[in-house]
Amino acid sequence: MTQDELKQAVARAARDYIAANVPAGSIIGVGTGSTANFFIDELAAIKDRVCATVASSEATRKRLEGHGIEVVDLNDVTAMPVYVDGADEITENLEMVKGGGGALTREKIVAAVAGKFICVCDQSKLVATLGKFPLPVEVIPMAQAYVAREIEKLGGQPKPRAGFTTDNGNIILDVHGLAIADPAGFETALNQIVGVVTNGLFACRGADLLLLATPDGVRQVAR
Repeated sequence: MTQDELKQAVARAARDYIAANVPAGSIIGVGTGSTANFFIDELAAIKDRVCATVASSEATRKRLEGHGIEVVDLNDVTAMPVYVDGADEITENLEMVKGGGGALTREKIVAAVAGKFICVCDQSKLVATLGKFPLPVEVIPMAQAYVAREIEKLGGQPKPRAGFTTDNGNIILDVHGLAIADPAGFETALNQIVGVVTNGLFACRGADLLLLATPDGVRQVAR
């Protein structure tokens, strides 16, 4: 199977999970990225069961609305049973690196509100140790140089993402050269640097369920 076929398979599995386990009329959180896009396309088939959605990025909002799926502001939501999103890397403990698409802050906010975080990805994203994929860190622009120096003290090699601005108007430093033995601790340490908005480690609030596409089918890993 091609990678796109694997993404399509796991998107269908997420759609079926929601149809079977999430009450009709619920609000669904939707992530950002290529696998999330496949999920949005699948969600359109059951959109009559969904009251509305919360989008983690402007790109996701546009794709949802293109399917006629209502998107609401998170500030107007009091309960959201599930958030579905992909990952750039994930471990068997369901700790993740996210933010390759640059939407990490909004993704982290939506995930915090959701009752359950379902991660959808193909088997190439499953790793023993996080860090091979450069770790995105969203930074307020005036703090870029300072934050970069502080990250270097922690052993990382930060590089500005060229020509990219987040939906929040900030920049991304992609941190190379990491092997993250303590994801929750490193997530916390990075967030303590003044000028960091947040970073792409989802360890303090990891996924609750991983739907992992393999050539033999979609595997489920629960926390």
